[in-house]
Amino acid sequence: MGRTTTFPGGRADLGRVRVAIIGAGFGGLGAAIRLRQAGIDDFVVLERATDVGGTWQANTYPGAQCDIPSMLYSFSFAPNPNWTRLYPLQPEIQRYLRDCVDRFGIADRLRLEHDVLDAAWDGQAQVWRIATDRGVLEATALIGAFGPFSAPATPDIPGLNDFRGAVFHTAEWNHEHDLAGERVAVIGTGASAVQVVPRLQPIVSRLSVFQRTPTWIMPHPDRPLAGRVRRMFESAPALQRALRTGLDLVQESLVPGLVWQPALLGGAQRLARNHLRRQVADPALRAALTPRYAFGCKRPTFSNAFYPALTAPNCDLVTARITEIVPDGIRTADGVVHQVDSIVLGTGFRLTDHPIFERLRGSGGRRLAQVWHGDARAYLGTMVSGFPNLFLILGPNSVTYTSQVVTIEAQLNYIVSALSRMAAAGLTSIDVRPEVQRAFIEEMDTGLRSSVWNAGGCRSYYVNDAGRNFVFYPGFSRQFKARLRRANLADFDTHRVPTPDNDVPEAVRTPR
Repeated sequence: MGRTTTFPGGRADLGRVRVAIIGAGFGGLGAAIRLRQAGIDDFVVLERATDVGGTWQANTYPGAQCDIPSMLYSFSFAPNPNWTRLYPLQPEIQRYLRDCVDRFGIADRLRLEHDVLDAAWDGQAQVWRIATDRGVLEATALIGAFGPFSAPATPDIPGLNDFRGAVFHTAEWNHEHDLAGERVAVIGTGASAVQVVPRLQPIVSRLSVFQRTPTWIMPHPDRPLAGRVRRMFESAPALQRALRTGLDLVQESLVPGLVWQPALLGGAQRLARNHLRRQVADPALRAALTPRYAFGCKRPTFSNAFYPALTAPNCDLVTARITEIVPDGIRTADGVVHQVDSIVLGTGFRLTDHPIFERLRGSGGRRLAQVWHGDARAYLGTMVSGFPNLFLILGPNSVTYTSQVVTIEAQLNYIVSALSRMAAAGLTSIDVRPEVQRAFIEEMDTGLRSSVWNAGGCRSYYVNDAGRNFVFYPGFSRQFKARLRRANLADFDTHRVPTPDNDVPEAVRTPR
């Protein structure tokens, strides 16, 4: 990376690279691998944690598991015939990502324990200046692979800081604290809570689950993958690829119902309702656990153990609204104080106000948080007007209803195409034109208007406070992948630095 000097204050000058990547989860590691495969070797991966994995490094709570089959929740260019389960648990996913680091030889590009504190675009020098807690560096392009689920959301409940017991988020699990024999509260009934509650119920003396809105829960099809199956995948890779394609098509089969005709999801809703009926005999509890919104409006999940845990003698479902936390428990709107020793927060993530949005500064010094102001907008979920040479992974309106790894790979193809075309055209920067981004956002808003996420009768993290669905792409993953196959330079305002032998103007619009 060139020179290494030290600035006043002790931060090292980490030099200059062509590409800096923020994050070492699926997005960041995938970007590193694809860059190297494309012959772009001048890059680094900046990761604040002590290990790779991203979401799967942080979420180590008991029962943490992917809700997408392992064959699909992995890189197409790095198949793993040795998955032990159809739906992998957290340790196996993180182990897979570590194996990818070794398999593709990118360990030398990792900069672990490097927290990005600020990243500012210098239009005159045509570089991103990036300050980390370990040093500063410059990069021609910046890939933001920090992920939507990397900043836990702490609920704004009066008195939370005054609670005498332990409090921790599922994404910041305190493994030093033993919950066995305690009275434990779990706040939230989303995907993380659905997974952790069955692991806690058998070991605690009392479990109180605080539910604001019930979740549609499906029977879980997870099962171990026998050794003979793994050996077959290893000897016949085409079979594993075919299974991946088949699983992808199963996921995609839900798209017409999710996007255009929510009535088509009636079968899935009946399956979930029957699952609840089979596992919960008490009519009052069953009524409390029955969602009053359309299937798919909020993220549905899988579990064969959540409902049985709630019916256990030592478990209570609390549906009264939480009004405050007191030193020894949780007070609800009905005046009851639920005495607990520890509180587990299953309260999701900061999708609209992620802290890193304050740290990214584009043209004119404007911070991404200022530009978005709680309403994230991007072109193809990947580039933001006013932020030259910044590429986002899993940015706004990029999620298709399949594995997010499929979305990530589509974006990586686009990023590699953009960088290659920039080099071929002698460009130093590209910035998506405002009107191009506006047209894309209008297309997204129109396409999502009748979707179950928008019109299904619920309030979810998919729709922000401005009323926009900023998460999903309204269509099939194949459509999304086709749009990102090749970067179209006509979509950008471009810049090249003139040289004595090159009399072209500094800022040009590059033709198609």
